[in-house]
Amino acid sequence: MKQGKLLLSASLAVLLAGCSQSGTQPTANTTPSEAESVPPEYPIDYFFRNSVVRSYQISPDGDFIAMLKPWQDRMNIFVHPTDQPDKVARLTDVTERDIAYFNWVDDDTLIYSRDTGGDENYYLVMVNVVTGKQKAITPTTGTQAFVIDTLENQPDEILLTSNERDPKVFDVYRYHLESGKRELVAKNPGNVTEWLTDNNGIIRAIETTDGVNTAVLYRDNEQGSFRPLKQLSYKEAFNPIAFTPDNNNLYAVSRITRDKAAIVEYDVANNREIREIFSHPDVDVEDAFYSRHLNKLVSIEYITDKVQHHFLDDGFQSMFAALQRRFPDSEVSINNATRDEAKFIVVTSSDIARPSYYLYDRTADKLTKLADNAPWHKPEHMATMKPIQYTSRDGTLIHGYLTLPKGRKAEDLPLLVLPHGGPWARDVWGFNPEVQLFANRGIAVLQMNFRGSTGYGREFWEKSFKQWGQSMQDDITDGVAWAIDQGFASKENVCIYGGSYGGYATLAGVTFTPDVYKCGIDYVGVSNLFTFMDAIPPYWKPYLAMLHDMVGNPQDQEEAKMLHAYSPVFHVQNIKAPLLVLQGAKDPRVVKSESDQIVKALRDRGVEVEYIVKENEGHGFYSLENRLAAYEAMDKFLKTHLLEQTQ
Repeated sequence: MKQGKLLLSASLAVLLAGCSQSGTQPTANTTPSEAESVPPEYPIDYFFRNSVVRSYQISPDGDFIAMLKPWQDRMNIFVHPTDQPDKVARLTDVTERDIAYFNWVDDDTLIYSRDTGGDENYYLVMVNVVTGKQKAITPTTGTQAFVIDTLENQPDEILLTSNERDPKVFDVYRYHLESGKRELVAKNPGNVTEWLTDNNGIIRAIETTDGVNTAVLYRDNEQGSFRPLKQLSYKEAFNPIAFTPDNNNLYAVSRITRDKAAIVEYDVANNREIREIFSHPDVDVEDAFYSRHLNKLVSIEYITDKVQHHFLDDGFQSMFAALQRRFPDSEVSINNATRDEAKFIVVTSSDIARPSYYLYDRTADKLTKLADNAPWHKPEHMATMKPIQYTSRDGTLIHGYLTLPKGRKAEDLPLLVLPHGGPWARDVWGFNPEVQLFANRGIAVLQMNFRGSTGYGREFWEKSFKQWGQSMQDDITDGVAWAIDQGFASKENVCIYGGSYGGYATLAGVTFTPDVYKCGIDYVGVSNLFTFMDAIPPYWKPYLAMLHDMVGNPQDQEEAKMLHAYSPVFHVQNIKAPLLVLQGAKDPRVVKSESDQIVKALRDRGVEVEYIVKENEGHGFYSLENRLAAYEAMDKFLKTHLLEQTQ
């Protein structure tokens, strides 16, 4: 059963990476109170060292709790009996890269995923928490694999998907935990992008694409043939997320006849929507959670300025309300639960507080603290993240967040603009170590959900199509103007930094609006829209036509002119701001040549460029030593080019 985020375009949603919609606007020209004195300058390690623990998960029977903890500077899996938290044992000994993800698949078995050097070819490894025995269950090179259903009613089996047969598509396999036997359940004919199981673990619905058009197909049983249910453009969302308790109808996230995505129930026999379960007038539905124990949808999540919840089950609503009362200043999330949903892992955090983890016994209404993610952390020294909004030059309303350095007058501050990656993603309220590092240095940080950011409806999303470097970039530039007009930022002291699409936005900013920025930091960013699309990973090939439609088609003469006009590498003569460029050599999404091109072109012109390449990294620096080196370089760069003349 497919669960989790409900994305606009599942594989392309991220290419490269509170209640009031308007939020509380920060006020300029305020003098900090004595209680808000300037905090000490913390070292890079304070913000980016490995957490002491994260990713707590409780076993289905509740006997064990597993988590990720550092060992030899890499995050590995540890486990302890639930009632003996002092008896922690390490299960894995990974030393090359952090374990990316793990999940319980039965009462004493975990499966984790890892890749090699950041190549994003994630393979699956099974480990028994009692014996410690582990083995890879999918090929360890050249493929991607994911668990798609743990088959709770079939405790010795799981369903996984892998592209080992054909790098462009994913087939489904049934894996037997005890014997290690693996059998092909569904062979991908070449166009299936999603597989959905019913409550009995049978694949009953699939999604297909020809690159632009999508289809949802359905079958009545395992022996039946799939028949078309929906034929849609990729712009129209109809994504099944679960079967109804009787396995007859579908719950789906739908944009059909509406701008904002809603959760609906769909009658497959009569091919019609029965009812809208929940929608919000201003934003898309973000998540829907299905309780296998209760066999029903229990809650729906959406994001205005902060995460909000709509409950469909009184018991869950009461439980969440009781937890929220315990932590009134934090966001509370329920990460996972036992099979009988009597015990839960609860996580709390905020914009200034890192995560803390708890075990909640629902029957006894008992909350037991497990650990703090970062016990050295001092929330009282962190800067608050305030929701803001402004109007772009064409009248589009843009939402975002402004973080003002603590203890400093909110006036004429140095400003760092931080556009998010994706670009079809969004920034959210919460603790962000990057933002806090920069604020700790006395820099105001502006984040904006420019047009195309997800969560604000189809119209807002489509406004970004074929607008890289154009109106999408205008939204960023207009955010800078807003911060200056409000009195928060100094016009002479603005820099821009971003990763992935944010890296492209950085290069576009210093190229197409060279007078706005004093400096820029490009982290695994696109510089050439032609070579970017030529080098996409094979498993994105089914979406290439969609990518052409959303970004631009190099085969179309007029659109090729547009792509050339808004590829920074072809206009380096405009760039005058110093740049820092960071790149992982094994990045499969924004390959190293993207950074090589811009660095060479600039150096040939005599423009100052610092270039950092890590051979054992991919789309971002994840190993501790590389992560620390990256932010040390950023810190030094900003102190030289943004802060040197303002202090």
